Amino acid sequence: MIAKIKAKTKTTGSRELRVTARKPTPSPSRILTVSVSAVVLLLTLGIAAAQTENSAPARKNNPVYAELAKAPQKAIARPNPLEADPDAVAAGAKLFDLHCAECHGEMAEGGKKAPSLLADEVQQAAPGALFWLLTNGVVRHGMPVWSKLPEPQRWQLVSYIKSLTPATKPNPDGQKTPPAVSSPSAPDSQPEP
Repeated sequence: MIAKIKAKTKTTGSRELRVTARKPTPSPSRILTVSVSAVVLLLTLGIAAAQTENSAPARKNNPVYAELAKAPQKAIARPNPLEADPDAVAAGAKLFDLHCAECHGEMAEGGKKAPSLLADEVQQAAPGALFWLLTNGVVRHGMPVWSKLPEPQRWQLVSYIKSLTPATKPNPDGQKTPPAVSSPSAPDSQPEP
């Protein structure tokens, strides 16, 4: 690319001398080197951002837990009709294995796809709020709508979820224990006084 930047005319005796300056043009190899460097930099930044996003630990204030607070008051006030049914927890555990464990983990501890159901936000939620969330799902966060399950099965799932113990519980000696599932259908092995 030649560009006339400034043209000067000089008269020297009988001859006119015209001097033009050329703008330097970068070589094709220089252009290629700069372009490749820019692409590599952008790809590196994109990969680094994606890895940071994927490796971020699950936050306790996960927005999925906030969905429980969106349950209407009428739904929250609904009691679990199967709360006193000793078979509801066992049936709910089977339903959980079939429909929920893939995302929430076998022990409901959560995973990459779904939050922990052992979290305080879930365990302290009203049974009616859990039922409402199961019925309506949280589609934008990947939780399907479970209204296709019959209502008694959704209440069995609620019974099972409420039977889970929180993620960590201090022992009498101050150490934390792993989560466990309480089983009201199992007979107590302790002798009665």
